[in-house]
Amino acid sequence: MNEEIEKLLSELTKLEGQIEEAIDAKSEKFFQGLKGGKAQFDEATLSAHRAVKTGIDKYIFKTNLATLLSIPFVYGMMVPFVILDLGLFIYQMTCFSLWQIPKIRRSDFIIIDRQSLAYLNIIEKINCVFCGYGNGLLAYGHEIASVTEQYWCPIKHAKRPAVTHKRYKDFLAFGDADGFKKSSDLYRQKLKQIE
Repeated sequence: MNEEIEKLLSELTKLEGQIEEAIDAKSEKFFQGLKGGKAQFDEATLSAHRAVKTGIDKYIFKTNLATLLSIPFVYGMMVPFVILDLGLFIYQMTCFSLWQIPKIRRSDFIIIDRQSLAYLNIIEKINCVFCGYGNGLLAYGHEIASVTEQYWCPIKHAKRPAVTHKRYKDFLAFGDADGFKKSSDLYRQKLKQIE
């Protein structure tokens, strides 16, 4: 990778860090951090949360018909999600072990914690658990797929994808046959250092 691209990537990383700090600073206004993996709120905040909680009866009656009709389709996705989760586990245990690269930690992606918020009723809490699992699982699968892509074919596409993973920026240019032949093993070796 040339120096100009390295410099731009370094600046991008710095900006991403600043964005994360700004987001964290905003979050501090709402909760006091984590203790034992659980969000901590002062009593005044908890009281305010409980005061705005919508009762189940009001929640159900204010929900529009389109939302109610979609519920079986949304929760029907739980079956393929569980199958995908099991498949990702087997895939990693087999392939990553054979390739001698570290496994991706599922707990870094599937985060289920919003159900502890006092302003959510039981239905909203169940929805939050489902979304935390579903979105986390897909992100976890995306990460496993990105490691696999780096292992087998670290080449950029001719057409720019709408979304790329964090490894993609370091992949070889489309059409760089010489680079691919010379550095494929290097890309595989880099995977042995992932955390």
